[in-house]
Amino acid sequence: MSIEARLAQAKARHLAGALAEARQLYDAVLAENPANDDVAFRLGILEWQTGDTNAALARVGVALALRPAQVRYRLGEAQILASLGRFEEAIAACRRLLADEPASIEGWFALASALEADGRAAEAAQAYAALLEREPDHVDALNNLGNCRRRLGERAAAEAAYRRALRVRPGFADALTNLATLLQSQGLIEEAIALLREATRAEPDAATHHTNLGIALAAGRRFDEALAPLLRARTLDPNSADIAYNAGTVLHALGRPAEAVAEYATAIALAPKHADACNNLGVVLKELGEFAAAAEAFDAALAARPAFVAARNNAGSLARTLGRMDEAERHYRAALDLSTDESAAIAPSLAAERSATYNNLGNVLKDTGALDAAVDSYRQALACDPNNLVAHSNLAYALTFQSDDGYALLAECRRLASYHEAPFRAIPRAYANARLPDKRLRIGYVSADFRDHCQSLFTVPLLAHHDHGDVEIVCYSSVERPDAITQRLARYADLWRDVRELDDERLATVIREDGIDVLVDLTMHMADGRPLLFARRPAPVQVAWLAYPGTTGSDAIGYRLTDPWLDPIDGGPAGGDERYSERSVRLPDSFWCYDALSDEPPATALPAARNGYSTFGCLNNPCKLTAHTMRLWARVLAAAPGSRLRLLSPDGRARERLAARLAQEGIAAERVDFVAFRPRPEYLRTYREIDLALDTFPYNGHTTSLDALWMGVPVVTRVGTTPAARGGFSQLSNLGLGALATFTDDEYVQAATTLANDLDRLAALRGGLRTRMQTSPLMQAQRFARHVEQAYRAMWRDWCERGDGHR
Repeated sequence: MSIEARLAQAKARHLAGALAEARQLYDAVLAENPANDDVAFRLGILEWQTGDTNAALARVGVALALRPAQVRYRLGEAQILASLGRFEEAIAACRRLLADEPASIEGWFALASALEADGRAAEAAQAYAALLEREPDHVDALNNLGNCRRRLGERAAAEAAYRRALRVRPGFADALTNLATLLQSQGLIEEAIALLREATRAEPDAATHHTNLGIALAAGRRFDEALAPLLRARTLDPNSADIAYNAGTVLHALGRPAEAVAEYATAIALAPKHADACNNLGVVLKELGEFAAAAEAFDAALAARPAFVAARNNAGSLARTLGRMDEAERHYRAALDLSTDESAAIAPSLAAERSATYNNLGNVLKDTGALDAAVDSYRQALACDPNNLVAHSNLAYALTFQSDDGYALLAECRRLASYHEAPFRAIPRAYANARLPDKRLRIGYVSADFRDHCQSLFTVPLLAHHDHGDVEIVCYSSVERPDAITQRLARYADLWRDVRELDDERLATVIREDGIDVLVDLTMHMADGRPLLFARRPAPVQVAWLAYPGTTGSDAIGYRLTDPWLDPIDGGPAGGDERYSERSVRLPDSFWCYDALSDEPPATALPAARNGYSTFGCLNNPCKLTAHTMRLWARVLAAAPGSRLRLLSPDGRARERLAARLAQEGIAAERVDFVAFRPRPEYLRTYREIDLALDTFPYNGHTTSLDALWMGVPVVTRVGTTPAARGGFSQLSNLGLGALATFTDDEYVQAATTLANDLDRLAALRGGLRTRMQTSPLMQAQRFARHVEQAYRAMWRDWCERGDGHR
C-alpha cells in the first residue's frame, strides 16, 4: 500500500475517533518519510486530543520547522499554547500569524479566544469585533463577544451580541443559555426560563442547559418545576458537584431536608472543597437539630474558603443558638474583618453581606447585655444596606429596651414602615369577605413561635379556650423545628397551615383565599416576624398582639390589643394613644393570660431564713439590664446590708462584661451570683434561691415576672410611660398587689428594702402567690378568650360599617 493510501487510511481512522489505530498508521508513514510535515502536525493534534499537550506542542513544532509559513500549523501551535495556559506565547503567535495573514478568520478567533481566556476581556472584545468586520455572521464570535461585553459590565451590548447570534442561528443553544442567564441577572426570570427551555430542546443531552433551567426556575421560586431539570442534568453529568449542589438547594427549598443533605453530601464527595455545598449542608443540618454535624460543615466551608462571609455568619448563628456567645461574636467580628467599608460601598453584594453581619453581631451584643453597642450595630447594618428589613426590625425592637419615650419609639417604627412598606401602600385592596357583622369569624394567627417558646405560655390558654361556634381559628405556622407544643397548638386550630416555605406574597394569597376576617400578628418586630406579609393587607382587619405591648408603626395593621394598666384611658402625663400607629383596643383586665405549662411546686420557703441574708434576683434577659436598672439595684443593695443579687447571664466574656458594668454602677462582684441559661424546669427551680424579684426598667419583665409570681416570688417593679415599662404594673394590679408597683426610683428602693426586711410579711405573701395567680384574671383563660373574641367582633363590625378596617 502506498504512503498516500496509508495516510488517507490514518486520516479516516483519526476522524472516526479510532485514535490508537490512527497513531500506528501515522507512525508507520512517518518512519518511511520523516520529513512529512502533514503527518507530524496530525500526530500533534492527536497528542492534544489524548491530553498530552507537551508532546502535541513538540510535534507541531516539528511540522512548523519543516513548513514555517503554513497557517494551519501556526494556528495549531497557538491553540495548544493557550490550552497549556501559556497565553502570552499563544497571543504572540496569533499576532505574528495575523501580521502575515490579516484576513485569517481562524487567526482572529484564536487571538480573541486566547485573550478572553487570559482575562483580557476588553482586548478580546476588540479582536472578536475585528473578526466580525470580516465575517459578520460568525455565531461563535458573536456569542463570545457577548460574554466579553458581559464581563465588562456592558449588559446592553452583551444582550445585543447574543440576540444577533440567535438571528443568525435561531437554535444556537449556547447563545440561548447565555442570553437567558444575562436576563435572569436583571430579574427577567420568566423570559430567561423560556430561553432555557428552548436551549434544552436544541441540545437535550447537554447537562449545562438543564442545570441553568433548574437554577432559573428556582430563582423564580418555582421549586417543584426546578427539580426535574436538575435531576435530568445529574443523569447526564453524574460527576458534576455543582449540579448536585443546586439539586440540594432546590430540595431544601421544597422542605425535603434529608434528600437535600444527600445531594450536598454528593457534591462534597465529588468536590471536597466545594465551600457553598459545605455551607448549605451546615444550614440544613442546623435546621434538623444536628448541631455537631452542622458545625463540622461550617468549619469545612471556612477551610475551603477562609473569606466566606456567609459561612462565618452561619457559624456564628449556630454558636448563638447553642448559647456560645463568645464564639458567635468572634465569628461575626471575623466576618466584618474580611471586608472594608470602602469595598462594601462599591459592591452591593458585599454591602448586603456586611449588613447581615452587623445585624447578627447586634443580636449577640443585645443577648449579652451590651444594648447600646447592639443598637449601634443595627444602625451600622442599615448604613450598609437600608433595605435590610431584619436589621431595621431589630433596631426598632431594641430601642424599646433603651427608651421610655413612646413618641421616639413610634418615630422609628414609622420610619421602618415608611421605607419598607412603601411599595405596597398604593396597591388597591378588595375583599370578598361577606360583610355580616354577626357571622362566624375566621381568625388567623401568624407566628414562627408555635413551639416550645415563651409565647406558648400565652397562646396555649387562648387557643385552647376559643369558642369555635363563634370563631374559626386558622394558624399560619413558620416553625423551623416543630415539637410537642406545636402538635398541641395544632389540635386547638380548626385549620393548621405550615407556611414556613411560603414567601410573603404567596402566603398573602393563601390567607386571602382562606377568607380570613381578622389576621393577628403575634411577632411584630421580634425575630422571624413577617411585617411585609401584613403590609400586603391580606385580611380586612389586622391586629397586633402578644409579642410586646408596643407599636408596629404600620398603617397596614389597624389595631393593637392592650389593657387599662398598660394604657390608661385618660393617657396621663405619658401621653395617649397617639403614640401608636394602630387604634388601641383595651381588654378589660389584662394584655396577658398565662399558663406556666409546668407543675413545678411554688417556692414557699424563704431562702433568707436559711441563708441569713436576703437574695434579690432578676432572671430577665441581660438586654434589659440598663444603667438605670443597675443604679436602682445598687441603691437597694446598699440599703439592705449583706444582701445578694442573683442574675441570669451566659458564661464567658458576656458575663465578665456584665460584671464590669455592675461594678461601674456600684455593685461589687462579691455580692452577685450568676446563673446560666437553663431549660425551663431548671430555670423555674432557680426561683427557689430568690427571696424577692427586682424588675428591670424601662422594659419590665413580662413573661419572666409572671414566672416569678407563679413560683411564689413577689416582684417589685418600676413603672414608666411606655407599655413595655408598665407591664409589671398591669400584672401586679391584676393580682391586687399594686403596692409593689412604684412610680419613682425612691419608691422602688423603699418598696424592695421594706419587704425584704419584713420576712414574716414576705413569707406570707409568697405562701399565697400561687393561689392568687390561679384565681386572678392573669390565669382565667376562658374569661380572657371571651374578651379577645369580643374585641375581634368589635373590630369586625367596625370594618363592616366603615369598609377599611384601619382607622
